[in-house]
Amino acid sequence: MSKPDKKQMKSAARLYAVQALFQMEASGQTVESIRAEFETHRFGAIYDGDEMAEGDVNHFRAVLEHAVNMQAKIDQMTDRALVAKWPIDRIDPVIRALFRAAGAELVELPTPPKVAINEYVDVAKAFFPDGKESKFVNAVLDHMAREARPEAF
Repeated sequence: MSKPDKKQMKSAARLYAVQALFQMEASGQTVESIRAEFETHRFGAIYDGDEMAEGDVNHFRAVLEHAVNMQAKIDQMTDRALVAKWPIDRIDPVIRALFRAAGAELVELPTPPKVAINEYVDVAKAFFPDGKESKFVNAVLDHMAREARPEAF
């Protein structure tokens, strides 16, 4: 298998971050234990003959750390972006984890907003291939990005 490039590794890190945030919420485990589990057992691991993608560990850690540390701010931004006034705690937990990971990039990391939106829409498509959720994710993330980084638009 060829070595993945930096972009592919960041994309994989984003997917892993969403999975890790979901797992933290579902299991009540600490960010430290989840981070260690993912870095040890997921990045590049082989399951049932399929090799998991190699992720950018530094990007994974940054997204995870900022998503946890800025969760209240990110959740408030998400609530404001939910046009139908649908509270974040009523959203599918995978989508909620996705909004937190994306919010971390929009609020705390230098990722261009359009890149973050496209990347997390792709993550949504990986979890929800029918497309309905990815359109919802796109709309909410666009709103969040315009609030977090209005100068980019």
